[in-house]
Amino acid sequence: MSLSTSRRLALLTSASLALLAGCGSSSGSADAKSAPARVAVVASTNVYGDIARRIGGDRVEVTSVISDPDQDPHSYEADPQNQLALSKAKVVIENGGGYDDFVDHMLKSGHDDSAQVINAVGVSGRTAPKGGELNEHVWYDFPTVAKVADRIATALAEADPGDAAAFGKNAAAFKAKLAPLEAEEARIKKAHGGDGVAITEPVPLYMIEASGLVNRTPAAFSEAIEEGDDVSPRVLQESLALFSAKKVKALVYNEQTSGPQTEKAEAAAKAAGIPVVPVTETLPTGKDYFGWMTANLDALASALAK
Repeated sequence: MSLSTSRRLALLTSASLALLAGCGSSSGSADAKSAPARVAVVASTNVYGDIARRIGGDRVEVTSVISDPDQDPHSYEADPQNQLALSKAKVVIENGGGYDDFVDHMLKSGHDDSAQVINAVGVSGRTAPKGGELNEHVWYDFPTVAKVADRIATALAEADPGDAAAFGKNAAAFKAKLAPLEAEEARIKKAHGGDGVAITEPVPLYMIEASGLVNRTPAAFSEAIEEGDDVSPRVLQESLALFSAKKVKALVYNEQTSGPQTEKAEAAAKAAGIPVVPVTETLPTGKDYFGWMTANLDALASALAK
């Protein structure tokens, strides 16, 4: 084969490869352009982040500001990375009720004005009882969670009208999975309605009330613990007496924000042979919303049965 022929073949081969590469590149660009961008969602905690993912599916990009079980939402301070994510969000989900004020602070610092902000407490319609304080932990209230699911579906549909039907269908499926949880509350109520329990904080109160149980903890105790204040010696002794006098059948304990005084309550319950039911404010590692709440109800039912 002559040198000139070899060169001609080499040039032809290079040109063919370049043409094929160009075609592949063009196809890739077309595919990238044809795929619509996912809806950016920012949730204050991984509880609402998990709900948003279940309703949005692969059409959403969710950022949960708090996802570490060791973080206390009451005292959390957002960082620049959180602020950047929120500035791009089309849907923002906060609990409200003073629980996650860091979201409101970030919103004031700048976000997409077209973003829809979902406030779970506002959606719930819950208000403070006369002479009392609002229990803002509404993700333990299944009727409220159903309302929030519908509101998320509506917000996502406004951000991405083409997938509105899918969002609606996913929300319906999500709400259907709440039914077994409410049925378990009803079973507990039938078996143990009127039984007394103690708490360290108001976190699980909606679940406790829906299960027909009576919270016998002095309000001054649980409110002080929630606010990070010291409990007076008198109130502490009154609270500990619930266990020694066997006035409650379980202690529902927020293990996410424990301290010396809650640890005394836990020790007193164990010393009296009263079961301790641990709960958290955010999703434990490896759990989704339904797995988490199922485990909470199973633990509560088991404790009461003892």
